[in-house]
Amino acid sequence: MHSTTSEPTADPVRSLPSTVDQALKIAVVGGFGVGKTTLVRSVSEIRPLNTEETMTRAGDGIDDLNGVEDKHTTTVAFDFGRITLDATSVLYLFGAPGQQRFWFLWDRLFSGALGAVVLVDTRRLGDSFYAIDHLEAQRTPFVVAHNDFGEGDHGLEDIRAALDLDPAVPLLRCDARDRTSAKGVLIALIEHVRSLVAEAAR
Repeated sequence: MHSTTSEPTADPVRSLPSTVDQALKIAVVGGFGVGKTTLVRSVSEIRPLNTEETMTRAGDGIDDLNGVEDKHTTTVAFDFGRITLDATSVLYLFGAPGQQRFWFLWDRLFSGALGAVVLVDTRRLGDSFYAIDHLEAQRTPFVVAHNDFGEGDHGLEDIRAALDLDPAVPLLRCDARDRTSAKGVLIALIEHVRSLVAEAAR
């Protein structure tokens, strides 16, 4: 895996330039413990808003910890971060909670989104099906990013086949802890959206 990088040291109360007149929304979704909070933290220029809570015995028998046994906190609403793209545009990131009991929140997070990033963990690929099916049903553009936890050599085409992913959907590797890698995923999504818009305009 890539070496970890520290969180950005941007001013946590940095205000938006007065010239900003366009706000774009991206949802970050995926299974429980896949790295959504980490990705938002990695790329946000402000101190992210997190709704993480310590996991308690109340979740025993409800939350599946297979493959993420060391996880001790969980997002219970959403994560929020921000990236200024240029003088007129800003990108807002909304990280969705991963447990099935919080999926009812996803429709609100998807509403008005430019597109979505689906993070996947090959140890728990089954957790990704709901997100992919939901995005396809809503016709929301998305990319799939394999957050590499060093769990073995899984080729991207093997992952695509296992997810039964449409060939037109971008699939790439990332390290959600690494800011450059995480930004690359967002760039891939924006480029994918642009290509879809251009294709529709032909």
